[in-house]
Amino acid sequence: MAEPFTQLTAVAIPLDETNVDTDQLVPARFSKLPIGPGHERVLFHDRRFLAGDRPNPDSIFNRPAYQGAKILVARRNFGIGSSRESAVMSVWSFGLRALIAPSFGDIFFNNCFKRGLLPIRLAESDVDKLFTHLLPRPGATVTVDLPAQTITAAAMTFGFDIGGVQKMCLLKGLDEVAVTDTHQEEIAAFEAAYDADFPWLATQLRAGAR
Repeated sequence: MAEPFTQLTAVAIPLDETNVDTDQLVPARFSKLPIGPGHERVLFHDRRFLAGDRPNPDSIFNRPAYQGAKILVARRNFGIGSSRESAVMSVWSFGLRALIAPSFGDIFFNNCFKRGLLPIRLAESDVDKLFTHLLPRPGATVTVDLPAQTITAAAMTFGFDIGGVQKMCLLKGLDEVAVTDTHQEEIAAFEAAYDADFPWLATQLRAGAR
C-alpha cells in the first residue's frame, strides 16, 4: 500500500522540456536493477551526474533551491517511450509525489497511480502560467489539493480532472490488491451465486485449479 495523498504543498521543479522519455528518466543500463530502494540514484542519472558519478552542478536537480522538492512540472509527453516499471519507481524513490504536465505517456501515467504518485494532466495554457511563475523563482512552492482537484501557485488556481477510482485509491493509499480486498464480501457472494447457477462448471474449474 502507498501513502495516502490528500494535500501537498512543496517545492516544484520546473523541467522546461517536452518529450522526456523513460530512457531519460532511467537510462537503459539501469533498467534491470531490482525494483526497490536506491532507485533515486538512477533518476535522470546522466543529467545529474558527470563522469565518476560526480554531481553535475548544471543539473536543475542538483541546485540547492530544489533539494527536497516533491512536485515536478514538465511540458507535454512526459514519460513517453518504452514501458519500464523502474521509471516510476525512480521518481517515487527520489521523493516526488506529484507530476504536472499537459500530457504523459499512457503506460507511465497508469503506472504512477499503482505506485501512489499523482500525475496531473493540466491544460497547456495553465502549464505555461506555472512555468512563467516558477522559472524566475527557484524554490517556489505549489499546492496540490486532491479532494478539491486544484493546483495553487501564488494567486493562481487551476482545476484538473482525475478518474474516480484513481482518486479514491490515492486518497486512501490503496493499490490494486488492496482495492480488491475491500470487495471480498461481494466476491464471495458472486462465487456462491455462480456455483449455484453453474455447479458443473464450478466443479471443473476447481479440478483444473488443483
